[in-house]
Amino acid sequence: MRDFAQLFNDLDKTTKTLKKVAALNSYFSNTKVSDQDKLWATWFLSGERLPQPINRTLLKEWSAELANVPDWLFAESYNQIADLAETITLILSEPKTKYRNKRLHKWAAELQNLKPKKIEEKKQYVTKVWRSLPRLERFVFNKLITGAFRVGASKKLVYRSLSQTYDVTEDEVQFRLSGKWIPDDYESIEEILHSDEINHAKPYPFALAYQLDRDFADMGKPADWQAEWKWDGIRCQVIKRSGEVHIWSRGEDLITDQFPDLALAAENLPDGTAIDGELLVIQDNQIQPFNTLQARLGRKNVSKKMQDKNPAGILAYDIFEFDGEDIREKSLFERRILLDKVITKTKSEQIRLSDTINFKNWQQLAKIKDTAREQEAEGVMLKQLSSKYFVGRKKGQWWKWKVDPYTLDMVLMYAQRGSGRRATLYTDYTLGVWDTSTGPVPDTIPESGFPQKGQAILVPLAKAYSGLTDTEIAKVDNWIKKNTFERFGPVRTVKVGQVFEIAFEGIAPSTRHKSGLAVRFPRIKRWRTDKPVAEADTLENAKQLLN
Repeated sequence: MRDFAQLFNDLDKTTKTLKKVAALNSYFSNTKVSDQDKLWATWFLSGERLPQPINRTLLKEWSAELANVPDWLFAESYNQIADLAETITLILSEPKTKYRNKRLHKWAAELQNLKPKKIEEKKQYVTKVWRSLPRLERFVFNKLITGAFRVGASKKLVYRSLSQTYDVTEDEVQFRLSGKWIPDDYESIEEILHSDEINHAKPYPFALAYQLDRDFADMGKPADWQAEWKWDGIRCQVIKRSGEVHIWSRGEDLITDQFPDLALAAENLPDGTAIDGELLVIQDNQIQPFNTLQARLGRKNVSKKMQDKNPAGILAYDIFEFDGEDIREKSLFERRILLDKVITKTKSEQIRLSDTINFKNWQQLAKIKDTAREQEAEGVMLKQLSSKYFVGRKKGQWWKWKVDPYTLDMVLMYAQRGSGRRATLYTDYTLGVWDTSTGPVPDTIPESGFPQKGQAILVPLAKAYSGLTDTEIAKVDNWIKKNTFERFGPVRTVKVGQVFEIAFEGIAPSTRHKSGLAVRFPRIKRWRTDKPVAEADTLENAKQLLN
């Protein structure tokens, strides 16, 4: 644990990529670190989390009790720090008992075994650990036990380090570590990276596109490109190997059980097939809006009624395994021929080929792109016909060309602190629009911060935390602290006074929100310091975007 905690510290204290990779290389090449520890370190650094063995409320109570501080002081400290693991680490005194270094994989085993134990046993274990661990190791332990383990190194940097340490290409490292795997199933990283045996359920790393950022004159001949709709669903891979079907999300979550109707249809795929596409609701041969798919997301049990109401399907646009062979090195032109052959042979309403768009010149495609929303699409994808199925993003080969987003001017209502380096700043905002069903929008807002009876009220419509510069964030944070009206734990209600232009990709009816609407992918486009709150958009304006 000492070595892993030091690695965590080294990664956290620098923003330099080379220094981060050097720290990772030093850890993975350290012969004193066990193979099992390197496996667990890779697993944690890749973003995986252990099931949380103790709820956060108990951890707050136990640490406040051990530190001998009143609940209100702990709550105030937590509100200021905005990170439970760090709050507990700082509020407890340095250990008085002698610390015995324990390997990381032993800690992982203990935390997994802790979950089914009784509360008193959990308390005894955790408080004993808190009393014995030095501050840095205690911080990392708290990160692991709260399930909030985030560190200043991306998956990409971890893969780069493993590539350099174990002499394997980065693409191969990403492929070998894709999907879900458990460190206890392996002896070492080398076993995963060099084994001849590949898990038959394993997905491939996704090829991704950059947002189009160049002029048509730089794109070359239209004939060298394939254009297709950018569908508004969930990116997924459907794989059939050894007679079994596996459906993977782009986040490398196995979602086969969530979409049993699609899995059943995929049983008709030839064995040794892996296709890439967009998971959507396809009903009566029509692509349905994203909110119909959203009704199925996150459900552990999907009823037959739900499957019949919102049948899942896939619009396939690529294939990278054919007849059991990895064909990612073939050109897109060649892969599409094979994909067409597979889809035609499958003969399923729920597994369809994503059609390409015929266009003679870029100006014609631009006009077609502007009709995307009529197709329930987000825009157009452009892919070089000569491109291989690469790993991650490679600029110049695949582009996504979205339609312009929707925008509304919304009023800041609530604010919450961010995380990581923004943990001391209010960066997460809840924004609303005027509901004029209760009265007209007030010309001026009273000192209380809220409109009076008989006037329009604000209803929350979006949450956003990206889009402002660091300078703007600091200014908004300062305004929030000076204009707080109420506090609810880490959340502050602010006086009505700031307007932000919010961009978003889609809008749909929702029974879960007070406004009756839900927006998709909201982000701050600009801070409207020029606009009074009385001129912010209304709920009626937002509803008109549904049409």
